[in-house]
Amino acid sequence: MELMFITNKVEEAVSAEQAGIDIIFVDLEINGKKERQGHLDTHIADHKIEDIKLIKSKITKSLILVRVNPLYNKTHEEVNIAINYGADIIMLPMFKTENEVKEFIKIVDKRAEVCLLLETPQALSRIKNIIEVKGIDRIHIGLNDLHLGMGLDFMFELLSGGIVEYLSDTIKYKDIKFGFGGIAKIGQGDVPAEIIIGEHYRLNSQSVILSREFREKVIHQDFTNNLIKEIKKIRDIERKIKTWSEIDFARNREEVIERVNEVVSKKQRIYNEKK
Repeated sequence: MELMFITNKVEEAVSAEQAGIDIIFVDLEINGKKERQGHLDTHIADHKIEDIKLIKSKITKSLILVRVNPLYNKTHEEVNIAINYGADIIMLPMFKTENEVKEFIKIVDKRAEVCLLLETPQALSRIKNIIEVKGIDRIHIGLNDLHLGMGLDFMFELLSGGIVEYLSDTIKYKDIKFGFGGIAKIGQGDVPAEIIIGEHYRLNSQSVILSREFREKVIHQDFTNNLIKEIKKIRDIERKIKTWSEIDFARNREEVIERVNEVVSKKQRIYNEKK
């Protein structure tokens, strides 16, 4: 799988490339994000468009993905500058309709890859029409905002409940790269990363974001070497998963469901106790 690492710092981007990260993720999205996520323990990036140029000047192999704001009156300007500064992939968040997708593809105009961040219930409901739009190179399912939009308690309910599988089955017949969500370090996370990676392989996912939690665990000291070690752990897990039988994948899926149910039950119990 392609691994994405979110950063706007040149030294981190260089270390990420050295560690084998495929995509450096610069996050310009700010419009509406505080309203959606300000009450949660989620990260709202402080990246600037100039960061793209600085990172591009120092890396040679990794691709640069830039998440711009949802469509608004300055999207054309944002996209133009991001591409001129070196973005290889431009990501559209929070879209709801195929017309938005068409407009965005027209703005990018084949100058970079187009990645749709599917994270609204409207986009989920309209996915069969959306994927008929020509010019989509990638679709990444944003589990965080999508689970919030659907009123769920835990983002991985979208995985255990079959929504991600439905999207994978729908998208796989098109020549569109597909990925979803993020992972923590191997052995960590509410649902351990290695179990989630098993689902990525079962569902033919081709990309995943290394989560904020992942980044915070490796960033503080000896970052480059720590990151190299953690990426090696992920690649070792992938090699093991590639030898799995259908029974192994079925068992792993059952464990995902069990773990997600445990987290959801705990969250609901805490909520009820506070009422």
